[in-house]
Amino acid sequence: MRQCISTAKLSYRTLIFLNMKIDNAHLAAFAAVLREGTFDLAARKLNVTPSAISQRIKLLEDRLGQILIQRTTPCQATESGRTLLRYAEEVTLLESEVLAALGVDAGDATTRTRIPIVINADSLDSWFAEVLQAVANDESLTLDVRTEDQDHSVALLREGVVMAGVSAIADAIQGCRVEPLGTMRYLAVASPSYVAKYFPTGVNEQSLNFAPMLMFNKKDALQWTFLSQLTSQIIHPPINYVPSTRSFLEAACRGLAWGMMPESIVSDALHSGALVKIAAKHWLDVPLYWHRWRIGSRSLDLLTTIVHNAAKNRLRKIRR
Repeated sequence: MRQCISTAKLSYRTLIFLNMKIDNAHLAAFAAVLREGTFDLAARKLNVTPSAISQRIKLLEDRLGQILIQRTTPCQATESGRTLLRYAEEVTLLESEVLAALGVDAGDATTRTRIPIVINADSLDSWFAEVLQAVANDESLTLDVRTEDQDHSVALLREGVVMAGVSAIADAIQGCRVEPLGTMRYLAVASPSYVAKYFPTGVNEQSLNFAPMLMFNKKDALQWTFLSQLTSQIIHPPINYVPSTRSFLEAACRGLAWGMMPESIVSDALHSGALVKIAAKHWLDVPLYWHRWRIGSRSLDLLTTIVHNAAKNRLRKIRR
């Protein structure tokens, strides 16, 4: 079997063909290693020994004729492993829904359905709080939330790590469908003392080159996009990286640098005067989209409805 399969990528057609021949214990061990990050933590999660986990993974890899897991820290799925991971997550999701519908105790402390999702930090710390509240009130779901920049979150969907997520990408990826949510408006803000120090004669090419700038991380392109609105010149400002929404806001309020932040997060600081807009006539509107696996799932449908309701209440409409 190894020779038959190893020459091609592990595909869904292959998995369907082997569906009845993949041992559930092996599949559960594989998924647990990737969720928990190590063989030891996966063993603890499944209440078996690490050697049992290792043996199950080896048997699964031999069965499929593919290396599925990179033995790194944390463990990562190979390209074939990413295909199998999505399959494993679908099996877990649908099995959980069936057991819940039948009222069968799965042996866990809860019958809630786990859904891994990816959300950008600004959404998570603002409008998505309404989603968390609704999920808490529903009591049928648990969320495994990952954070990633809105321009890069679809990579986790493509790899099968998450089932749904928020992204600034409007195009659907294979196996998923995409639905518009709304627009987050970002404002360029800084403290009054910072503006007095670095922009005494206004915001221009010279002052922007000298004024320290805030960035969430190296994937954060919002500030560069905003600068391209203000000038066609290449700007090289001093950069401070602060990868936390709360600390990003605090850094701006304390005069460390200027940065782009959602209007909902900075509204109180603007009202109190702790922050001011550095270019009042300019802002960035970032459209957000909900990506989800294209499978029939009551739990995913429920979460999708909750997300759309929260977005409708908290986000601006996307301009056509």
